[in-house]
Formats: sequence, C-alpha cells, structure tokens
Amino acid sequence: MQVEIPVTRVAAGKPKPADDRLGFGINFTDHMFVMDYNVEAGWHNPRIEPYGPLTLDPSTMVFHYGQAIFEGIKAYRRVDGRIGIFRPRDYIARMNRSADRLCIPPVDEALVLKALKELIRLEQDWVPRSKETSLYIRPFIIATDPFLGVRPSFTYKFMIILSPVGAYYPEGFNAVKIMVTDQYVRAVRGGLGHVKTPGNYAASLKAAEEAKKQKYTQVLWLDGVELKYIEEVGTMNIFFVIGDEVITPPLEGSILGGMTRESVLTVTREWGLKVSERRLAIDEVLAAADAGRLLEIFGTGTAAVISPVNELKYKDRIIIPGDGQVGPLSRRLYDYITGLQYGTQPDKYGWVEYID
Repeated sequence: MQVEIPVTRVAAGKPKPADDRLGFGINFTDHMFVMDYNVEAGWHNPRIEPYGPLTLDPSTMVFHYGQAIFEGIKAYRRVDGRIGIFRPRDYIARMNRSADRLCIPPVDEALVLKALKELIRLEQDWVPRSKETSLYIRPFIIATDPFLGVRPSFTYKFMIILSPVGAYYPEGFNAVKIMVTDQYVRAVRGGLGHVKTPGNYAASLKAAEEAKKQKYTQVLWLDGVELKYIEEVGTMNIFFVIGDEVITPPLEGSILGGMTRESVLTVTREWGLKVSERRLAIDEVLAAADAGRLLEIFGTGTAAVISPVNELKYKDRIIIPGDGQVGPLSRRLYDYITGLQYGTQPDKYGWVEYID
C-alpha cells in the first residue's frame, strides 16, 4: 500500500550558503521529515514540514537514558545534473539493525526511502554543485516518553534533516595525523560499538580532545579488552597496506560496519588485490613500519570517503607509512568511489539511487 506523505511548505525559504562557505553540519535546509510511533498505532503520521525546533518535556527519556540511533547518508549533484544518493538502502537497513539493539521498533525501509527521496526532491536546490560538496542526510530516532525510569520507551519520533556540506576535515583529501590511545576505549564486543547510537560518539570525545591538543586530527582505537588490536580511527573504519596485503579489522561486535568500508572491500577484491579482514595488532603495525613494509594507512567513512594517514603516534613512537604522502591505493580508491558518487564512473554495482 502506498503511503502519502503530506507536505507543509515554509512561507519563505532561507538564503542558501555559497558552496565555498559550507563547512560540515552547519547549515540546514528549509524542511524536514517527521514520523511518530506509539504502541497502539505503530509508526504513523509521516509528514514533511518546515525545519524547526522540537518541544520536548524535560523528562523525555532520550535525555536521560540515551535511547537513540542515527544514520549518515549523502546525496550528490552528478556531472549530468541529476541528484544521486549513495547506497541509501544499505544505510536504512543498518539503521534498523541499530534499532533492534536499542529496543526501538523497526521502520518500514521502503517508506523511509520514499520519504528521503521526496524530501530531497523538495530541497533539490540545496544540493551544492562544486567538487567535494554534497547533501548530508541525517535520519534519526529518539525515545520520547516523559518518564524517569530505565525501560524502552513506548513512544518515539523519527526524523530526517538535510545539510549541504563541504569536506569533513579541513585538510580535505590530504593526509592527516592520528594518535593511538591506550588509555581510553571506544567499545567492547557485546556492547554498542557495532551500531550507530549517540553514546558511542560521546564516549570518543575525551580522547579526541586530547589528541587535538597534541596537534593530531583523530584517535586510533585499540580493542577494549587487551588494548592490543586495531579497531577504528575516530568515527571511521581503518585500512592498512602492509606489503602486498590490504588489511582491515573484522566485524566482531565492537566495530561499526561502514558502507564505505564495504564498498572498498568490494572494489579492491575486484581489482585483484590481496584483501584481509583480520585482527591486526599494533605491534604488527610497528614491526611492518620498522621493516619498511607499512605502505599506507587510510580511514573510510561516509563523511570523508577516504582519509589518508601520513603519521601515526603510539606512545613515544612516530610512524610514517610509505613516503609520508597520499598513497597510490588511497588516491585510486578516492577517485573511483567519488567517481561513482558524482557520476564520472559507471555505477556497475547499482549503488546509486536517483532523484528524478
């Protein structure tokens, strides 16, 4: 059954920022999608309405117990002028996996995709046109019961907001410096590390701030049990090129499986490279660097796509992969994946959904 999504338009739209002044997550479009949940009606009342503040009771459960999830998706202005969304079905499916872990009722994935497309169609003039710009899409769900007690909420609000963005890191596609922390951990198996919930990001802030004080862009996380194995970098998945092997940590319950990570694995295997999803100890990375076999390090994520690393600090060691410049695989992957997104490469995988 087709669900109609009524639209309430703003009386007058906001001025749109110039492409060279976007930043990341600063500007928001004129409209948003909203849908409500209660036990009796399930998910209901889908609608598009003017972007604006929420009115919530101070006792609303999300403020106190953190029952919330979110996603991050991107739409791109392609070279032919069409607007394409990169892998939205996969992101929406991941959101439902997060919902299951947080005891949040699942959403109808077809309805969410329809809502997302209709919202972007309405806001299409907000999709920037310059290189390395895009429209960032933030779906999220919050628990809305006014109740102080630890249990799953009986009511929820699902929303989608949109933000035109430039590069996530000020460096753009240039190598960044990262610091390994052995004092803080991001997640452990059996916890919430494999889903996209705000508490994971709050837990990362302290280490990230300490890294910035030392002039490092992000933190490389080790496992939460032995502080031995590589897990993630900042909010991204991480890859290492050691000799002829491309290595990324396996998804064993403490790492969020990213769509860009999955895209990189698909593409590199098709290119015939030796690709491993295996545990990688920090000591193995150090030994590879000492032997001159650590050729590249790069992060992967929706926001930055590919983020090359030219310096890794671990305790009193400074490690420089390769020659300290952007590596050839990082460059090739960035060019190829952004080519799929902007339409300069054919979409042989069917990853792009269009706004027509």
